[in-house]
Order: sequence, then C-alpha cells, then structure tokens
Amino acid sequence: MIEVYIDGGSAGNPGPSGAGVFINNNGQLIRKAFPLHVMSNHEAEFQAIIKALTLCKELGFRVISIRTDSQVLENALEKKYVKSEKFRFLLDEALKQMDHDFDHVFVKWIPSKQNKEADQLAKKAILMAKEKFSH
Repeated sequence: MIEVYIDGGSAGNPGPSGAGVFINNNGQLIRKAFPLHVMSNHEAEFQAIIKALTLCKELGFRVISIRTDSQVLENALEKKYVKSEKFRFLLDEALKQMDHDFDHVFVKWIPSKQNKEADQLAKKAILMAKEKFSH
C-alpha cells in the first residue's frame, strides 16, 4: 500500500503557508513542497490533503494510506463534517477526490514525531511562499 504523509502549516495564523507531501511507494520516495498563499494553519492542512490526492491521482495510485498529524483534518474527513463553513469547500473537494479518483483511501492520525518528513517539506514550502508571494 502507498503511504502518504501530509502536513500543512503557516507562518502566522493566517500567514504565508505551505503544504508538504511525502510518499513512500514501496521504497520509492517522493517529496513535494507546495507553497501556498496567505491562509490559516487549518486551511493549509486541508490544502495538503488536496495536493496529496491530486499528486497520487497523477501517479496512478488507486489505494493509499494518508497519515496526518492534524486531528482536526482527520476528524473532518472521518465525520464528513466541519464546524466552520470557511472549511466546507475544502472538505468537499477532498471528499470528492477520495470518492471519485481512488478505490480506497485510508486516513490515519499520527503523532507529529512520526510526520517529520512532511513537516520539513511544509516548512520548506512556507519559505518558498514567503519568497514567491511577498512581492
């Protein structure tokens, strides 16, 4: 099974943001850092899963296991519900991709210490966002 580790973050809340995606495809490692515009940390977490799902679809993966250290994201995906309408369209986009583009998507919460690769990629993406969008 394809293991996909994701993380989103922002420098400030809101602030320049980034998403990190680390994929382990049976030993083939894929690392992506996605700079994002100014947004909240929670929005960046949702963007991280959307970026990961898009990337996995492009790579032709049909069964994936997503690991996130965001309990808010994991709960929203599991319950298919967000309290804040601000996140509704992001949740809907992620759920749509999960339902239409994959045979199975498992989402599991993990402690931050088990998500170091994605965290480093998200931090790199935040630095890229600061350079890219601050002009």
